Amino acid sequence: MPISSFTARELANRAYDVGASVLRGPLTIAEEGLTVGETDILEWLKGHVGQEVILIAASIGEDEGRRRTCRICGREYEGLECPHCREIRLRLRGGR
Repeated sequence: MPISSFTARELANRAYDVGASVLRGPLTIAEEGLTVGETDILEWLKGHVGQEVILIAASIGEDEGRRRTCRICGREYEGLECPHCREIRLRLRGGR
C-alpha cells in the first residue's frame, strides 16, 4: 500500500537525522541490476556489508487524490491516510 509523500519524506528525514543512509527515487530494473533513481542498489548496499540493517521500501504518492473510507474510524477521507486517525496517533505518541 502506498504512503503519502509527506509521510515518506518525514520518515526519510528522521532516518537521515539519526545517521542512517537514505536513498530515494524510482525503483527500476536495469541491465546491470536494480536501481533507485540513478543509484545501483547492490553498490549502495556494499557500504553496509557486515552490519545489521533495516531496509524500508514504500511506494509514495500514487493514490493521493482517491476518496476512501477509514478501516479504523469509518470516516471518509481523500489521500493515503485518514487525517483524523493520523492526528490521534501523533497525539498518543507525543508528536503534538
